[in-house]
Amino acid sequence: MFVLFKIAYFFQFRPILLAERTGFSMKLWCKALVCGLGFCLLLSLCGFQGECDRVRGSVLRLHVLANSDSAADQALKLQVRDAVVEAAGEAFGTATSAAEAESVAAARLDELTAVAQRVVDEAGYDYRVTARITDEWFDTRTYGDVTLPAGTYRAVEFLIGEGAGRNWWCVLFPPMCVSAATDATAIEDVLDDTGEAIVSGGGYAVRFKIVEWIETLADWLKIA
Repeated sequence: MFVLFKIAYFFQFRPILLAERTGFSMKLWCKALVCGLGFCLLLSLCGFQGECDRVRGSVLRLHVLANSDSAADQALKLQVRDAVVEAAGEAFGTATSAAEAESVAAARLDELTAVAQRVVDEAGYDYRVTARITDEWFDTRTYGDVTLPAGTYRAVEFLIGEGAGRNWWCVLFPPMCVSAATDATAIEDVLDDTGEAIVSGGGYAVRFKIVEWIETLADWLKIA
């Protein structure tokens, strides 16, 4: 009880006495307190942002863009997705890092593009499929028990025709959307304990929202 009284005295009565004796503004003291708390919050968020950067650097995404939003084009997108995911399953099942997975993707990009193009051709469309490995911005996304923070990721992108329709995305590495060997690398194998806690949830919903807002603004400024 005595300790609680001392704490109350320090945070409530002492500033008042100090103000009376020195003319120190209580309003100024409150502002200083708010600024201090804000600074601590900023430091915490910077640390979280840094951990999110490490998560992004440990992942290779998959992005498939439909020609348009028509029902037929959206259905075609899913057919292309299924074919690419099936073809990629064996290839990415042995990768142990995002960099290695990207090297595999670069080496087999023409092969995967041909798989996607064959699906389009057999469906009777004259759309051209183009593929590339690029930096793509993704919003916060949950895959099963894993949540990946918003931001820019390395991604293998498949564009069908105009690529103007709703898109589909997942994760090539670690293989979260492809059929891979049972000993394939899992997300917890490429992250430290902090990173694993972040992607597994851990009560970070508010921080994810703040990071998404910051990353969205940064992406908009970069484009502008």
